[in-house]
Amino acid sequence: MPGLFDAAALQRRKAFAPLADRMRPASFDELVGQEDLVGLGKPLRVLVEQDKVPSMILWGPPGSGKTTLAKIIAKMTNCEFVEMSAVTSCIQEVRLVIKDAETRLGYHGKRTILFIDEIHRFNKAQQDAFLPHVEQGTITLIGATTENPSFEVNSALLSRCKVFILNKIREDGIREILRRAQGTLKVSIPADVMDELVVSADGDARTALNALELAVNASPKGQDGTVSLTLEQLRSALQRSHLLYDKKGEEHYNIISALHKSLRGSDENAGLYWLARMLEAGEDPLYVTRRLVRFASEDVGLADPQALVQAVAAYQACHFIGMPECNVILSQAVVYLARAPKSNALYVAYGQAAEDVRRLPNAPVPLHIRNAPTKLMKGLGYGKGYKYNPDFEGPVEQNYLPDELKGKKYLE
Repeated sequence: MPGLFDAAALQRRKAFAPLADRMRPASFDELVGQEDLVGLGKPLRVLVEQDKVPSMILWGPPGSGKTTLAKIIAKMTNCEFVEMSAVTSCIQEVRLVIKDAETRLGYHGKRTILFIDEIHRFNKAQQDAFLPHVEQGTITLIGATTENPSFEVNSALLSRCKVFILNKIREDGIREILRRAQGTLKVSIPADVMDELVVSADGDARTALNALELAVNASPKGQDGTVSLTLEQLRSALQRSHLLYDKKGEEHYNIISALHKSLRGSDENAGLYWLARMLEAGEDPLYVTRRLVRFASEDVGLADPQALVQAVAAYQACHFIGMPECNVILSQAVVYLARAPKSNALYVAYGQAAEDVRRLPNAPVPLHIRNAPTKLMKGLGYGKGYKYNPDFEGPVEQNYLPDELKGKKYLE
């Protein structure tokens, strides 16, 4: 009785599956938070309903519904659905899946949707393996990624896929998801607990549901089996930061960019906020100070030469004492740099000098400022006519640039 056995095994898996998996929507109408993408009449929904699904990249933050959306698409189309993760799968497994897809299409006329979770974890060579099969229609590829596909997905593969952007789920959407879960878990969620859960989730439905399930399982039940959740129980169960900050991902670069631009705009309050976002989420303080050292010359420079001194001192101090004590040192450096006058003259000047080097990579050093350690070199005119500045009072008229750049000024 394999059918009964499979059904029983499925029920057992569901019983032990995390709440986020048990609550996974089964249709577009049940999917919360991506109405702009799959609402009535929206392009992706129309393509799926017409069974004309293109290869695509689903780009969005964690818990926004990428895997759920892929499974809904598979359910609504006449396709075989194969799910893989770039974290645990190798290219040999991908080749086997593609071989099966070729057989399925050739003998049964049935298409295959290959869903690759975290596709950005595949390297360029691994991503290249999909190209001919996507182009020939052997598979319809759905890749999911939390990283910007412009940087993390092979450009050749990207050009053959449509990119759909999933947004972070809004607070009202997270509340709706949690309300649906209340009946499943037999839990009463007071308003203050609901507010904290919603904020902690930060638009991540999986985080919200897992946090709720963990808190409920760790809390005592009433006589009727219902849990009345309190803030203390929730916080005790979580015991971790919910700050969104991937030290290797796009958000890392977004936040350091926000800090840099806030300082450039002389907004010390915004600078302190973005600094706290990084430090409280576990960023290496030495990474932050390295960026401040760069900023001190790039954006302040000669307008206040003490800015570089402050930034380097902050780096040394952070190296000596580390977190959390160095947070106030970094705060001092951030506020100093925000308040300092700004000048990018050095940054621009060096860029112009570098451009001249690229244009004239081998411009000869003028003879009079060449080194002349031997008689032969002196006989060839090396160093001849050089004016030793300490021997003169006041400025010395002397050219120090290659003849092709004589009189060139990078700084006024």
